[in-house]
Amino acid sequence: MLFKSYMHKKFPNLELRQPLYYSWKNAIRFELGIEELRDYEADSLYLTEVYKRAITLFDSVNQCNDEIFVVANISDYGYGITSRHKLNVFLKYIKQKDVLNKLNHTIIPYVYPEDDDEGDCKTHRFILKCKVSDIKYLSMIKAICNQDMGVKPSINHEIFFINIKKETIFIIYDDRGCDILASSRESLYNIYKEYNGWILDYDRKEIDSIFS
Repeated sequence: MLFKSYMHKKFPNLELRQPLYYSWKNAIRFELGIEELRDYEADSLYLTEVYKRAITLFDSVNQCNDEIFVVANISDYGYGITSRHKLNVFLKYIKQKDVLNKLNHTIIPYVYPEDDDEGDCKTHRFILKCKVSDIKYLSMIKAICNQDMGVKPSINHEIFFINIKKETIFIIYDDRGCDILASSRESLYNIYKEYNGWILDYDRKEIDSIFS
């Protein structure tokens, strides 16, 4: 199934940009980073917990044989970006390089037009349809979590993992948290119950109302 037709059917009118949680009714926002650990400057303990939660939540909606779309939004602020820079997001995290032959690249209007005062920004969107087992997702998730921590390797772009059959979207926005969306409320119920203690308190009341 083509990406555009899939999104139109399963997630109509949803624009892939942050904050994704506030753009879709059936969604949960989870807290990854525990502030108490950061306050005590125990960065290694802090990141260990971030990684654990992020990977656990990813595994809760994705299994090795599941087909997914991996979507990357790369911002171009009018200066142009090199082909190598575009591909690096995927190159390091794909097990078999021939899978990259499926990588699709399009240039779309900048996904944050409200921040584009000069009107010369655009977004390079890369879409890879593959199986979960095709990607080194443990390393990739850690790199996404590292983006604001001064830790290498890091991925500083929006990466969306869209499970085709289960109709879920998983995105880590940074070390603080991640969003999980689904086409239906029922698809999220077990995750809501099992990882209820990780739900971000700021949005808990609204999230609870979805499943009450």
